[in-house]
Amino acid sequence: MELLLDPNLWIAFAMLTALEIVLGIDNIIFISILVGRLPPEQRDKARRLGLGFAMASRLALLFSLSWVMGLTDDLFTVLGQGISGRDLVLLLGGLFLLYKASHEIFVEVEAREQDGPPPADAAALKAAGKKAFWMVIGQIAIIDIVFSLDSVITAVGMVDQIWVMVAAVVVSVLMMLVAAKPIGEFVDRHPSVKVLALAFLVMVGMALTAEAFDQHVPKGYIYAAMCFSLAVEALNIRARAKRRAKA
Repeated sequence: MELLLDPNLWIAFAMLTALEIVLGIDNIIFISILVGRLPPEQRDKARRLGLGFAMASRLALLFSLSWVMGLTDDLFTVLGQGISGRDLVLLLGGLFLLYKASHEIFVEVEAREQDGPPPADAAALKAAGKKAFWMVIGQIAIIDIVFSLDSVITAVGMVDQIWVMVAAVVVSVLMMLVAAKPIGEFVDRHPSVKVLALAFLVMVGMALTAEAFDQHVPKGYIYAAMCFSLAVEALNIRARAKRRAKA
C-alpha cells in the first residue's frame, strides 16, 4: 500500500506510459496501413489482434528480463563490430520494415492496377480473404516483436518495479487501441498522408538498421521531420477542401 502512495512511482508510471505511447506510434501506423488492405469487415478484428500481439509480446519480454538483457551481450564480431542478439533482431526487423514500406509505396504510387481481379467463385474469394487476413496478422506479429524489444529495454532503463512496467504497457496499448481506428480511417481517406506514413516507416526501418550497428539515430529527429511533413500536408488538405467547396 505504501508503494501506491509513493509519488515517485506515479511519476515514473506516467512518464513510462507516455514514452510507450510515443514509441508505439510507428507500430500504430504500420498496423493501420496493413489493415487498410483488408476488407472493411475484417479491419477491426485485425486491429485488435495486432495490438493484442503487441501487448502480449511486450509483457512476455518483461517477464523474461534476464533473457532480454542477455540479448545485449555480443554473440560474434564482424570487422571489429560486436553483434548481439538485440542487434540481429533490430537488423532483421529494420530490413523487413524497409522492404515492406518500400513495397507498399510502390503499390500505392505505381501499381494500383496490378492488384488483379478477385477470385471467381465465392469459396475461392473466402479462402483468399482468410489467407490475406492471416498474412497481415503474421506481418504485424513480426514487427511487434522488434518494436517491443526496444520498448522493453527502454522501460527497464527507467523503472525498477516490474508491475509499474506492466501497468504502463497495458495502459499504453489500450490507448493505442482507441487511437488506431481513427488514425487508420484518416490515413485511408487521404492517399498522400498514407505515402507520408510509409515514408516515415522507411525512416524507422533505416534507424533500426543503423541501431543494429550501434549507430544511434534519435527518434526525436524522425518524429520532428514527420510532424513537419504532416503539418504541410494538413495545409494542402485544407487548401484542396476549400477549392472543392468553391467549385
